[in-house]
Amino acid sequence: MLMRHVLLAAAALAAAAPGFAHAAPRGLAKALVAGKSVSIEYGRPSLAGRDMLGRATPGEAWRMGADAATKLTTEADLSFGSAAVPKGTYVLKATPDGKGAWTLNVLKEDETKVADVPFVVGKAKETVETFTIELRGQKDKGEIELLWGETSLKAAFTGK
Repeated sequence: MLMRHVLLAAAALAAAAPGFAHAAPRGLAKALVAGKSVSIEYGRPSLAGRDMLGRATPGEAWRMGADAATKLTTEADLSFGSAAVPKGTYVLKATPDGKGAWTLNVLKEDETKVADVPFVVGKAKETVETFTIELRGQKDKGEIELLWGETSLKAAFTGK
């Protein structure tokens, strides 16, 4: 009888285990650019003593966060230098080159490339434990900044 209770308890725990899986919290960065909404929804993993950006594989796109894809939704037509991103919803990724440079990859939902934009790589003002994306807008200009550990990756854009 005791063995049956132990087996039932073990089965119940095994069935419940997926519910205990830890998912990273989601973040939402928002700004107005050219009077229109621009937002980025993303996963916010923590470093927990790791150098996650340092572990990124050169030439391989990183999904910029955890769990579900990072999504850019814009009501404005955006321009990152000469790269045009029409209003809509996109998947964002970032690709390191292995020499310290990073590229912002803007993709359609089916992962077709829309634009590759070089990031300006810098040092964060303070160490950032939980991956953070900041989105700033002023009139028709905007900026995306990724912050994690001691790293800052920025990309400027304009909107209309």
